[in-house]
Amino acid sequence: MKIYLATGNLNKKREMQDLLAEHEILIPSDEGINFNPDETGSTFYENSLIKAKALYDIVKHPVIADDSGICVDALSGVPGIYSSRYAGEAFPQGRPDGKKISQEEQNISLIDQLNKALKNNRLPSAAYLNGPRSCHYTCAMVLYAGNDRLFVAQETFEGTLIEKIEDQAGNGGFGYDPIVFLPEFNKTVAQLTADEKNAISHRGKAVRALKKLIDLI
Repeated sequence: MKIYLATGNLNKKREMQDLLAEHEILIPSDEGINFNPDETGSTFYENSLIKAKALYDIVKHPVIADDSGICVDALSGVPGIYSSRYAGEAFPQGRPDGKKISQEEQNISLIDQLNKALKNNRLPSAAYLNGPRSCHYTCAMVLYAGNDRLFVAQETFEGTLIEKIEDQAGNGGFGYDPIVFLPEFNKTVAQLTADEKNAISHRGKAVRALKKLIDLI
């Protein structure tokens, strides 16, 4: 079955095609569709639904949309839904001019912000699954099959933020993956193979939950 993925991110398309190999995954640019909806939600789920409905209204065909990001527990979940726009401690929700900084700058800034918070003992009350450097990815995924007909799955993927940028490792994955360490694997997320990551990641778990429902649409 043909399923549209509401993103312009080729890495997400590749991951989704691996996870749903029996289906044809298309993103808007594959068909020349200009797609850049305003993500005005206050949660991962709200942003995911905005994207799913916006693309469905164009293609009139089943759509999967996800909104995901990294949440650092000691920073009260920063950057969270603003992960792609995060521009350091001064601009955790993105720069006022909308200009994005590079992924390398984002990685360095997030590590520095956490290190500063820990040094100054500015820690919120939180469940630190993996100690004070604990972080997790969150993915809210919507399978939109028509107005008033949708399915939702939200999952997490836990790890720890490395202590300094020099410790980043791995060439796999994308985004913040090189700076998220998985104690149980003794690797960063970027050091996992695609199959290893898909088996345990926030996006992989959400897709598998929705996969059970795809045959119903």
